Amino acid sequence: MEYRIEHDSLGEMKVPADRLWGAQTQRSLENFPIGDDRMPIEIIRAFAVLKKAAAMANRDLGKLDERRCALISQVCDEILSGALDREFPLSVWQTGSGTQTNMNVNEVIANRGNAIAGETLLHPNDTVNMSQSSNDTFPTAMHVAALASVQGTLVPAIEACIAVLRRLEEENADVIKIGRTHLQDATPLRFSQEISGWRGMLENTKEEIGRSCAFLSALALGGTAVGTGLNAPEGFSSLSARYISQLTGLAFESAPNKFHALTSKDGLVFSHGAIKALAVCMMKIANDVRWLASGPRCGIGEITIPENEPGSSIMPGKVNPTQCESVTMVAVQVMANDTAIGIAASQGNFELNVFMPVLIRNYLHSVRLMGDSIRSFTARCLSGLKANRERMRENLDRSLMLVTCLSPRIGYENAAKAARLAYLEGMTLREAVLRLELLSEEDFDELVRPENMV
Repeated sequence: MEYRIEHDSLGEMKVPADRLWGAQTQRSLENFPIGDDRMPIEIIRAFAVLKKAAAMANRDLGKLDERRCALISQVCDEILSGALDREFPLSVWQTGSGTQTNMNVNEVIANRGNAIAGETLLHPNDTVNMSQSSNDTFPTAMHVAALASVQGTLVPAIEACIAVLRRLEEENADVIKIGRTHLQDATPLRFSQEISGWRGMLENTKEEIGRSCAFLSALALGGTAVGTGLNAPEGFSSLSARYISQLTGLAFESAPNKFHALTSKDGLVFSHGAIKALAVCMMKIANDVRWLASGPRCGIGEITIPENEPGSSIMPGKVNPTQCESVTMVAVQVMANDTAIGIAASQGNFELNVFMPVLIRNYLHSVRLMGDSIRSFTARCLSGLKANRERMRENLDRSLMLVTCLSPRIGYENAAKAARLAYLEGMTLREAVLRLELLSEEDFDELVRPENMV
């Protein structure tokens, strides 16, 4: 491999000749050979947006000339296109402020820009990092990446799932089935009502996630090292936020309290809490679906779901609810991510939190997993869900909890006696009521109508 010599404040470093990064990136590569978790590409894209916005703000404020601003913008556009992805190799497990990733981006922009210009016009620190610090750029990139991922990936997946659930409600509005509480028979309900409960969960969590996004819109950029804004010109923070909004199509604003923005990560904690709530809801929905689809002969069997692949290497013909299982595993991972995020956010010492890479890695991991799993579950499971109407009717007719509608007429204790007798003797509820002479046949048939109980 051929190398070139780059230098930083600590001295010279050998860097692969065909790479655009510089000495600080190379030091990080050599000092943190830990795992295979690379800084999420969403963070790199967010850095490209903020570096372009910062250059435009510095230009408008008379700090940067038009040519250098244009060069920085051109390279940032290349980064956003994915053309330079291999130039960002750093591990998540680096400095807790994300300084090395900030410098990785600065070095790549400077070296690529200088190559385009054919002369040295950009310096990683003096030009690309002008009016900035890693301590305000990394938290800014976190918020930009988080909000863009939620709005661009997660929310559309939730909305598509809600749409399928609405269709299923309409298709099953006339289906009455037995309800279940404590995993025991309960009173009847419409299958569409059961589905509406699933839909309501997703609608609520979508709203909760939407509310949390307001706390992601506040940007730390302009606070520089400790929140005082040292070396940033007046107006830089608000102007940069305005450009970031234009470049992303999302609403961002300069955080009013930069000291809070640098050291506290409560906005991301709150937002991920809403994502965890979504994971909790998806766990419940997936479990309901696989319970209701259990069988096909010896389970509940009240619904059928698509048969996507063989389920056993030893039992021929077995098909398992694999999409449900995938969703529940993702939910467990998101809950675990939430724990890591909460602990990481609690570690803000004085003017800076130094657990930021692991925090945003887990946040973006959750968004990606939830978005992907909901899309897959919707397309490969919910979209093909069908009610087994015959089995639902059979279970409904056999249920002893239909006796509940008799309580106002014969009293709770007599109703309980009838249900108990039917259970012990293996008879129908109708037969038990008639044996106890609690009602006539005509009265029983008039009172026990499941369609009037929903």
